[in-house]
Amino acid sequence: MSAVIKVENLSKQYRLGEVGTGTISHDVNRLWHKIRGKENPYLKIGESNDRTAKGDSDYVWALKDINFEVQQGEVLGIIGRNGAGKSTLLKILSRTTAPTIGSVKIKGRVASLLEVGTGFHPELSGRDNIFLNGAILGMTQREIQSKFDEIVDFAGVERYIDTPVKRYSSGMYVRLAFAVAAHLEPEILIVDEVLAVGDAEFQKKALGKMKDVSEKQGRTVLFVSHNLSAISKLCNSAMLLSNGDFLEKDTVSKILDKYSASGNKYSGTAKIDRQLDFNKNNKKLAITSVEVQNQEGHVLNEFTQNDQVFIVINFDVLQNGVGYNVGLELWNQRHDCILTTKLFDSDYLKLASKEWPPGRYVFKINLPSYILKEGRYYVTAAAAIPIVEILDTFPAEVNFVYRDFRNAIFRSGEGRNGIINPILKWEDLKNQ
Repeated sequence: MSAVIKVENLSKQYRLGEVGTGTISHDVNRLWHKIRGKENPYLKIGESNDRTAKGDSDYVWALKDINFEVQQGEVLGIIGRNGAGKSTLLKILSRTTAPTIGSVKIKGRVASLLEVGTGFHPELSGRDNIFLNGAILGMTQREIQSKFDEIVDFAGVERYIDTPVKRYSSGMYVRLAFAVAAHLEPEILIVDEVLAVGDAEFQKKALGKMKDVSEKQGRTVLFVSHNLSAISKLCNSAMLLSNGDFLEKDTVSKILDKYSASGNKYSGTAKIDRQLDFNKNNKKLAITSVEVQNQEGHVLNEFTQNDQVFIVINFDVLQNGVGYNVGLELWNQRHDCILTTKLFDSDYLKLASKEWPPGRYVFKINLPSYILKEGRYYVTAAAAIPIVEILDTFPAEVNFVYRDFRNAIFRSGEGRNGIINPILKWEDLKNQ
């Protein structure tokens, strides 16, 4: 299979605090070096694009020395934290901005959806913008017309198709823009985080369309998203960027694990205590601690299927009230919610009408470890009067590691699929 995208030594530099690329003195200096056959002097300076740290230079590398290839039919997920350089890379691949140094070689037509409004003229109707985008992609009017009804039906904006798109909601805008990009048969489809604007139904529909474009039509898709679950479902490879640097390109599972492990702020402890000034917070209820324990009450940072595991939550009721409910959510390191459990689950009829006098309360919840897959997990907590009021939320820093030694039979491959990992009994009906 041949490479349709080849990126070599790609770098992009920006100057902080400037509208243009620099000052007149910098432009003259660049020209003087160029006349003498020397490199641009400002390419040798600058810092990595770490937005959390104060730097000494006015120049930053949004991308620095990026090299990779994308094969025909590949669905590549590009992930990284905010400021990693993902959007800058897609803009260069879409030819909406130029690299500072390096080269990009692309075979085929590219359709890109980088942000709401890209490629649409606000004064034109939805109908006109479909034909405009098709023409930009090099399609004939006949080709666009053959796809027109399919595009409008997919976007679900038939009633507004002759209305100027400046009057569309952001959701309608992105629905039509994605429908145009996906249906006008580009060889390469580039999609940034914009799908997050759409509702859940459309996101599912869009992911299905991108999968269909790749698997059935053999087209290439580059997909940027912070939704790791969507990356996992859609992509067959992934690439990790950090502060403008290329870290690795590999299978989706390996890259997601590496991304989740890097800079993981949940790698602290299985017990968190909060020190709150309750008089200033004016709370009715405050969650004071969450911890993971064994049967003896010791904190567990790591355990196996042989351990009995409990999540213990402490909270203070500060104002007398009725119907207080407290809940826990268990998440994996890919930001998938594994399960939710609530105090009301144990006895709804009794607890929904219970009056809570001020005082300290402690509850212990048994967590059956055998349902988990090996990996790191973290716990979030919240309290509320259902439908009426959020009482308190607890920071997502309580975490633990589960080691699973039962599934050695699967270790040679990718392991067992699924979010949870129950060992179910198989019953032989034939030999009973």
